[in-house]
Amino acid sequence: MSTSTTVKRAFTAALYSATPSAGHDDALDTGASLLAADPAADPELSRRGEEFVATAWRRGWQPADVVRIVRRELDEAHVRLVAALIRAQSAGDRPRGRRWAAQLDELTRAEPPRTDRFSYATTVLELYRLLLRLPTLESLDTLESLDASAGPASAARRGDGVSRMLGRIRALLAKAEATGYPEEAEALSAKAQELMARHSVDEALLAARAPSPEAPGACRIGVEPPYEQTKAVLLDAVATANHCRAVWNEALGFSTVVGFEGDLEAVELLYTSLLVQATTAMTRAEAAQRAGGRKRTKTFRQSFLAAYAHRIGTRLEAAARTQVTEDLLPVLATRDVAVTDRLERMFPETTTTRLRGVSDAAGWTEGAQAADRAQVEPRRPLS
Repeated sequence: MSTSTTVKRAFTAALYSATPSAGHDDALDTGASLLAADPAADPELSRRGEEFVATAWRRGWQPADVVRIVRRELDEAHVRLVAALIRAQSAGDRPRGRRWAAQLDELTRAEPPRTDRFSYATTVLELYRLLLRLPTLESLDTLESLDASAGPASAARRGDGVSRMLGRIRALLAKAEATGYPEEAEALSAKAQELMARHSVDEALLAARAPSPEAPGACRIGVEPPYEQTKAVLLDAVATANHCRAVWNEALGFSTVVGFEGDLEAVELLYTSLLVQATTAMTRAEAAQRAGGRKRTKTFRQSFLAAYAHRIGTRLEAAARTQVTEDLLPVLATRDVAVTDRLERMFPETTTTRLRGVSDAAGWTEGAQAADRAQVEPRRPLS
């Protein structure tokens, strides 16, 4: 039997047959047994895996998206396997931009554990079954054309400016995450937001003086359980404060954020940091509640995070407004229109959802107080 025939028979059994909803998966066992008995089929099996990865790219997925869904649905052995496949496929792939390259750099480097051949083949087929059934996502490709369209010199200048700005913001947020004092953490976060707002306004000024070919792009940010609904609200608040828009995909566990490149990177940084700080503040609040003899529940945590997201959004917006002078309003309005247009083309139909489980008064109060401790000081407007 040829190696291609072995792989074809294994795929027919394990991938293209109905997946059982419960109980033993005989189809998967059949496919894994065929592959385990034919070591010569391994190169063809790997080649087909790279094809599944390339198909995911054509369906709008990116490396971080694929790794996220594999980690969510399967386990670490599958994550290592898909990372190895993505790295192998990228060697023959076309350049796809700076953000894509950064996602490749972040891939897990450890190879999948090789146990017995049957177990390994089972892991491969489980992964391929998931990859085969990935749905089509909204394309983010216009973001990836930014560097090429801007030209080498302007792209380099923009990249250097963004890198310096992000470096300062990372330093502020790292201090915020490391400190044991909530007031200091939130003051540092507010300072980071002011810096983000200043950078965004600087970009808008440059665009007004010498129109840039940069168009709004988009990125996907994971919104992981538990309490993913309130985390999505927090991400939306951060995105809005930074001239971006966010659309949450509850089923696949991410939000798509639309905006200009510098703003997108700022949103990623600040959301991640605020999530760390919110969790730390919530844990501290729960400990205080327990010390007072009151049992805290899932509803407390949900209410805490909902209040935190609501109030921090208000304060971030206030920090951003300190950078805007009246003469800048037309420029920012033009950029907002461009972002909204991109969002509506990507998502012609969206729905709203009611925030669930927000009924614990103590949780809401604690969350609001945690957000209110942020020190948002006015900055001198840009001249």
